[in-house]
Amino acid sequence: MLVLITYDVNTEEAAGRARLRKVAKICVDYGQRVQHSVFECVIDAARFRLVKDKLLKTIDPKLDSVRFYMLGNDYKSKTEHFGAKPSFDVTEPLIL
Repeated sequence: MLVLITYDVNTEEAAGRARLRKVAKICVDYGQRVQHSVFECVIDAARFRLVKDKLLKTIDPKLDSVRFYMLGNDYKSKTEHFGAKPSFDVTEPLIL
């Protein structure tokens, strides 16, 4: 299933900047960054629970927020992209 993860971490203090880096690193381990604080993750239910748990343990809920959008398995018909940074199929092999 495709899960879109978005976050907003308060970076006014050093601890917030550290949380931001940790949140981004967690998301990189599970998906592809498509915008600064937006990741597309093609994961199963078990990996979703794992990434959700890690992120919720990392953020400060009084200062930060994280959102999870479950787009399911039929996500290709639910997403459109326009503009810079052309999108690609995150399930296809990446050839460099």
